[in-house]
Amino acid sequence: MRRFLFILLLALVATAAAQPNHVRVRIFSAATIEQMTVSFDLGAYRLYADDTLLDSTLTEGTAIDIKRQGKTVSVIVGNVDYGTHQLVRLEATDTACILCLNPRGTAPRSYEGNLEISAAKGKGLLIINDVEFETYLAGVAQSEIYGESSEIFRVQAIISRTWALRNINKHKADGYNFCDHVHCQAYHNRCVRPDIMLGTIASTGETIVDKDGNLIETPFHSNSGGETANSEDVWRTALPYLRAVPDTFSYRMRQSDWEKSFTEEQWLSYFSQTHRLNTSDWAVRRTLLTFQQPHRLKHLLQVPLTRIRVDLKLKSTFFSVDYDSVHHRVTLHGHGYGHGVGLSQEGAIRMVRLGIPYNKIIQHYYTGAKIHKDENTQFNYVQNYVKHIEQIIEEDKHKASQTRSKKDDWLGRLFRLRDREEREETYDPLLEDPDSEWKYEW
Repeated sequence: MRRFLFILLLALVATAAAQPNHVRVRIFSAATIEQMTVSFDLGAYRLYADDTLLDSTLTEGTAIDIKRQGKTVSVIVGNVDYGTHQLVRLEATDTACILCLNPRGTAPRSYEGNLEISAAKGKGLLIINDVEFETYLAGVAQSEIYGESSEIFRVQAIISRTWALRNINKHKADGYNFCDHVHCQAYHNRCVRPDIMLGTIASTGETIVDKDGNLIETPFHSNSGGETANSEDVWRTALPYLRAVPDTFSYRMRQSDWEKSFTEEQWLSYFSQTHRLNTSDWAVRRTLLTFQQPHRLKHLLQVPLTRIRVDLKLKSTFFSVDYDSVHHRVTLHGHGYGHGVGLSQEGAIRMVRLGIPYNKIIQHYYTGAKIHKDENTQFNYVQNYVKHIEQIIEEDKHKASQTRSKKDDWLGRLFRLRDREEREETYDPLLEDPDSEWKYEW
């Protein structure tokens, strides 16, 4: 019953926001996984192979070994060898279910929801996490940004939700919605922190739209270095909501500044050999050795700064040149990390710390855009969910020094809280049967 109520919540939210209830995400997409072990941290799973139920009671303490065999997948549970199959599926029996994936040669990860495994078109396994949309967004927020406040994760969740709804069919031809690489959005683990889920759920129904009410593109980067970039200075298209804006909030953060040095010969040779510039010309040479960017520019002597950044593996295009004529060295003094378009994550973190509301943060980085709140979102359900997570966070503050077991995971605790609330006992004096005087309302 608790599974039904939670799915009802997400279904109501998803329908109102015109968003999917579930999404299919290819995980470990940047790695070639030939073999892995799957174990279970919470709840129970059913094992299917080619639509045949093989095991209905996979719980904590059970492990499955999965290995690619040609164009099929072999499955071993304990001492039982179930042979090879085209498709293996692990299906959660409840919403509060967690499985742990331990691939050979790659760091382990844990996920909620269902799992599908088959042979990839090339090498390795094709591993797909079939998961609730909001659960996916919480995992993205955890993978994409750091912070100590649920508000920063609310900002990231809104950005990620907007991107996901715009790109819901990005990998449709491949049989899933998204991959877990930065090609889509990073999704490298289930959400393990209740404050991240709190920010995600608090943002339910919220997306970013332009003046006409259309979902916008929502690029973001680590740090702008003090000024964001116009979209056409990095990519081809000029978008009215992706304008360069001053961003002092990004100063004095982790990725605010950087340096990289070259010999004079290395620096000049790059431009002469790669871009055919005449570095023996005094004017060209002087420009290359004295280049400054008090504000973001697009070119250095007609060479796109984006190309220079990629070729020389720089953190950003926002740099100036310091030439040491004595030692014949060139030092690039750079600012920021990333392409510079849209939201600066570290700038947003600073704004949250300063108490600036999340909607003002988004409006600062996406010019003229606004947050759309779907008026049909079932906020009474959402607020009840938020209340329980806030209770868990408050309990954790008083138990910070205690060692926790897997059963103390916030997801399991959440559903224990919901169970207690949902099992309300009501007495009906009109009932004659003493065994039926108390009934449970689920």
